[in-house]
Amino acid sequence: MEGSCNNRCPFRIVFLILVAFTTSSFMESVSAARPTAGNTHTEFIRTSCKSTTYPNLCFSSLSGRASAIGASPQLMAHESLTVSLVTALSTSAMMVKVAHGQGMTRREVGAMRDCVEELSDAVAELRKSLGEMKELRGEDFDLKMNDIQTWVSAALTDEDTCTEGFGGKVMNGKVKTVIRGKILKVAHMTSNALALINSLAALHG
Repeated sequence: MEGSCNNRCPFRIVFLILVAFTTSSFMESVSAARPTAGNTHTEFIRTSCKSTTYPNLCFSSLSGRASAIGASPQLMAHESLTVSLVTALSTSAMMVKVAHGQGMTRREVGAMRDCVEELSDAVAELRKSLGEMKELRGEDFDLKMNDIQTWVSAALTDEDTCTEGFGGKVMNGKVKTVIRGKILKVAHMTSNALALINSLAALHG
């Protein structure tokens, strides 16, 4: 009878389901393989970070800013300076709080204050670099870039000096480990920023 289901009907149903499933899976795989703008920008950051001394830290600190960076080397350098500045400020504030806490020796407090002063200088230099980075265009590109490189290098020197102040037996225990780790992170971020700035300079060389 026309329209009735014979013995082959179940096989047809199974076949149609398999076709639908295969087509759906294929479309999903194509969609997943198609690069999106976000993925492209994230890969740009990953590739750019390979030129830095601490590529894993570079990527972890900047991947969340992919939409702001896009695929721009200049914005990449700008955002790297920004995270260095923010981290330096938060580390300095933390150290001031710890220095005013109880249980610190006079020598330890002195080392903390010296380090805070070094970080303060680094913050000022990073801020100047960010300000100049926003104006990085035109015929005086090379002059402005040279200023930025000088200031960021000086900031890195200040941070390294701060780190060295916690060497030896100036401070012991967990506090020393935590503080030194925080300062090293700032220094490593600044080092990465300098590497990205140097890469940007090379593109215009």
